[in-house]
Amino acid sequence: MQHKVLFVEDEIDLGNVVKQYLQLMDLEVDWHTTAEDAFLAFDRNKENYDLLMIDVQLPGADGFELAKKFSQLDDKTPFLFLTARNEKKDRLLGLGLGADDYISKPFDIDELVLRIRNIIRRNKPVEFSQKTISTDLKIGDITLHKDVFKLSIGNTPRKESLTPREMELLEFLYKHRNSVLKREDILLQLWGENDYFLGRSLDVFISRLRKLLSSSNKVKIENVYGVGFIFTVLE
Repeated sequence: MQHKVLFVEDEIDLGNVVKQYLQLMDLEVDWHTTAEDAFLAFDRNKENYDLLMIDVQLPGADGFELAKKFSQLDDKTPFLFLTARNEKKDRLLGLGLGADDYISKPFDIDELVLRIRNIIRRNKPVEFSQKTISTDLKIGDITLHKDVFKLSIGNTPRKESLTPREMELLEFLYKHRNSVLKREDILLQLWGENDYFLGRSLDVFISRLRKLLSSSNKVKIENVYGVGFIFTVLE
């Protein structure tokens, strides 16, 4: 089941980026640029939303007041605030209204996805538990728990969470295991671009995955100098 987010954000560039990335992460996004449109959408279909994501500073409206109106329609749907206002009093006000999170701009998009999934999981624990059982991926002596962005080595779960991009990368490496993968092929096939900044990000992701997999006896990531990587899996 695809979870649905009602997103209220008047900044067009930011709204587009967030919407597209959340959709890549298998979330359905209903994006509105005004409080009025968002309220009407929620009023018509409040039972269809799993999370409300509200910008605090909206044209002609206050995100805090909008959250109160949402809660009057349905106080069971969780919500979080996105805002450039990072003063302590605003944060306390937002959390005091019952928000599950208060995220300051600029924010890391992968972290936002994790926070969204964590909020939905807390509110739909049975559903997430069922999905996790059905979507675990076994890789050598590693189990990738895709819906909670975690992995276990043997019977030992790692405490750290994977970011969405790290999980995408790990699944991609597994699909092409035991063969040489060129850096540019990884970037183009996985994320559609091969530029300097994505290349540097790939190095960071690989480094962190190596650390997470360091205690595995059957899985490792090896460099092929000047070419790329080999993801070795001993079955």
